Amino acid sequence: MTSDRAPRAVPWGRVVATGVAAVGWALLGMAAVAALGLHLLGTDRRAALGPSTAALVTMAVGGRVHAFGNVSAFGRGAAATGVIGLLPLGVALTGALLVARVFLRSLRGADPGVRPTELAARAAVVVALFTAAVAGLAWAGQDTVSLRGGPAGDGNGLPGGLAGLDGAFSRGLDTLGRTHGSVGFRVDTAASAGGGALWIVVVLALALAAGRRAPAGCGPVHRVVRPAVSAWCTVLLLAVAAGLAVAACAAVTDDHPARVAGGALLGTPNAVWFATTLGLFVPWSGRASGPLTVLLPDPLGRVLGSARGPVTVRGLAELDGRVWLLPVAAAVLVLAAGVLTAVRTPPADAPPGRRVARIAVRDAVAGAVALPALVGLTGFSVAAGLSAFGVDAAGAALSLHGSLGRAVLLGAAWGAAGGAAGGALALLTGTEGSRAARDGNGRDGNGRGRNGWGREG
Repeated sequence: MTSDRAPRAVPWGRVVATGVAAVGWALLGMAAVAALGLHLLGTDRRAALGPSTAALVTMAVGGRVHAFGNVSAFGRGAAATGVIGLLPLGVALTGALLVARVFLRSLRGADPGVRPTELAARAAVVVALFTAAVAGLAWAGQDTVSLRGGPAGDGNGLPGGLAGLDGAFSRGLDTLGRTHGSVGFRVDTAASAGGGALWIVVVLALALAAGRRAPAGCGPVHRVVRPAVSAWCTVLLLAVAAGLAVAACAAVTDDHPARVAGGALLGTPNAVWFATTLGLFVPWSGRASGPLTVLLPDPLGRVLGSARGPVTVRGLAELDGRVWLLPVAAAVLVLAAGVLTAVRTPPADAPPGRRVARIAVRDAVAGAVALPALVGLTGFSVAAGLSAFGVDAAGAALSLHGSLGRAVLLGAAWGAAGGAAGGALALLTGTEGSRAARDGNGRDGNGRGRNGWGREG
């Protein structure tokens, strides 16, 4: 009999083919979501949809877009500048789910466990292909929007959040009179390629950590890491699904359903995950000035537009009492994550208190990583300016950033509480470990086989 540990060559043909499939499906899905969202928002009425879509996809993986232009009015020259640092997480989440799905399915043919060398080769191919594709999109993500016959901008000339820059430029042009010229946008290729490489590495790491099957030799680590990681990923995805359902209901009753649908398609994860961190009492701070203020929903726009300062649940609730529902919803999410961690953790021969404590500790670590990650993903900054003769004629800024240090502490505290409560519920109902994953050899945490787990991939 041939040993399972006998070395074997990396099947490069299959590795490259699956890498191309993973990257291709991810980019196709991201481009489709980005193009549809921009179309629903009306961006393609003023700017070419292809470059706008390319720019938005690169923004989704950490790219930075710059706006620039030259405008003349009554013989006077003005320079338009702008920069946007924003992740359209609707696009990013689509790509992450697709690449993780294809990548994990490609590993199933290697059961009872893909070898470390083959796993490293598969991951390296996906990273290289995705980075090269993002660099190409960054090169293609540039366009120019013409301004003729008067103040520009109905807010639909530039991709994504750059529509706000268009409005900011327009406000400044009002001070200069009848205008003509152009405002364009371009993507920083080097920054986008670096951001794309980091993005795909994180996505693959999360996919391997949350997947039901562990690579060969990683079974013990996978049994410790997987329950909490997969639980938090699941509840965050369910929160996004709930947000999309709410947005769909809002679109039906709104006077501009296409705009609501386009905004929801691109930004629902941003709004939902920001609300989650806010509901868990992570303090935020930001500022808003100029026409960019109208991009924020109420009451957040009123808080940032009135004065620069912290954004808290209490402060927003003073303007809208419904904000107090955020802590309730966020607490339910944390409890759900604790329950899922408990049912996915292989049971151990230990007293009930120690088993609950083990789940609480794992959830605390996961929360301490997840909450600051959400804060970093949902924070953003947008700036626009118009200058004439070296003097600023108009400007607008919009930024919102959370406290990463507080997010770590609060994530650990909430994770521990949710894990303890979820573990206790699982023990009381007898569901602890009922959904524990198998290791690379098809056995669960207690060495049992695949009974009840279905057929092999």
